Amino acid sequence: MEGQALLTLADGLPADFAPVVTAILAIPGRVILSGIGKSGHIARKIAATLASTGTPSFFVHPAEASHGGLGMVTPSDLCILLSNSGETPELRDLVAHCTRFGIPLVGLSREVESALMQAADYRLTILDLPEACPIGIAPTTSTALMLGLGDALAVALMEARRFRPECPSSSDLELRA
Repeated sequence: MEGQALLTLADGLPADFAPVVTAILAIPGRVILSGIGKSGHIARKIAATLASTGTPSFFVHPAEASHGGLGMVTPSDLCILLSNSGETPELRDLVAHCTRFGIPLVGLSREVESALMQAADYRLTILDLPEACPIGIAPTTSTALMLGLGDALAVALMEARRFRPECPSSSDLELRA
């Protein structure tokens, strides 16, 4: 089920996919990702992938953001908030902060009419498909789609930046005192 969902996503990326890539390329700051629960784990992985492929980014836990961490998110940044339902209360302070300071906000959710997606400048909607979990409660298909979309963003940004590995071998390094 997850594999078929990813193939379907690959055949039709969300309409805002290319505009999100363009927006990320244009920002002078970093890409900030956040989510709670399983969406938070996926957001953390996407942030790590972006950072390791040439797009400065990091994960902010929404609870930490609400308790003083919002200062890490500046008007030169762009935020991508992940929530399957789009109604995650823990993300509200981040949404309000982005709105208040004009920080571009990308919502990544399956619920187009949700509070998150209505507040977002860009909407990356994932398909509303059944979870692969046999009893339908564990996020499986939805998290696979979020991860696939995050990886697609990373690859598109790598290609746009012509990112290539430039890591010198240990024999090329000079130790300086």
